[in-house]
Amino acid sequence: MSDTVQRDEPVGAGAPELRLWVRLLRCAKMGEKQLRRNFEDQFGTTLPRFDVMAALHREPQGLSMGRLSRALLVSNGNVTSIVRQLQAQGLVDSTPDPQDGRSAIVSLTDEGERQFLRLAEAHHGWIADIFRDRKSTRLNSSHTDISRMPSSA
Repeated sequence: MSDTVQRDEPVGAGAPELRLWVRLLRCAKMGEKQLRRNFEDQFGTTLPRFDVMAALHREPQGLSMGRLSRALLVSNGNVTSIVRQLQAQGLVDSTPDPQDGRSAIVSLTDEGERQFLRLAEAHHGWIADIFRDRKSTRLNSSHTDISRMPSSA
């Protein structure tokens, strides 16, 4: 008598879209882990701080805390904590929103802009290292394929 239990496979098990999804997640997690380590080891900062600075760099006039949290897809509380850390380092400035006194507009200081540019250069190098063995035509093709996927629900 066999101890092997016959189990049904779930619908879609082994389907190419599930395999691709799992592979994309695995690659993203591995890359993110390396980026987090690099930011900490080389700059004494964090990936979330870089993300906030990148969002503010893209909007030189500044962003309200609400718009910043929506741009980063995180809660206001998470953004507030990171912005306070960046303010303490002199990298971000906060001014009252002239249209809503209850809200603040945050923007990079001149030093924040200089620091962001240093971080962005390193970030680009790290990403380039991840993809260094891939031909640009394959990268472009992959980007085109993935860009056709919906980016919001």
